[in-house]
Amino acid sequence: MLGDAIWLLTVAILWGFTNPLLKRYSTGVDSIKRHGRISQFLAEFRFLFFNWKYLLSFITNQMGSVLYYVTLSSADLTLAVPITNSLTLIATAFSSQILGDKNMNLRTLLGASLVICGVILCVFSKSETGS
Repeated sequence: MLGDAIWLLTVAILWGFTNPLLKRYSTGVDSIKRHGRISQFLAEFRFLFFNWKYLLSFITNQMGSVLYYVTLSSADLTLAVPITNSLTLIATAFSSQILGDKNMNLRTLLGASLVICGVILCVFSKSETGS
């Protein structure tokens, strides 16, 4: 149970730290305008595929998705989804702060602390009951 929680934390960190990078490195894709859906799709795909920073962030994010999928085979779903989603949100907030995109305030830090406490309580309550 605790091992699954560590893997899910790893997934949350991978997803959370790549979210702001994907947003940052996809800047400019909205300005691409082509006639027709297929040519629009191909132009956007080309823009993102040849942007190595975006591609590296995307691959890292997808490695988190593969790890999540593998961990789901042994993890308790009642823990997997809340742990991963809530901690991804926190990792995204912290990484946005590090990148200078958004400033965290006291309310954000308090909320993050409460979420972390809740996740810890969920993990320990499940590991004690053995279910």
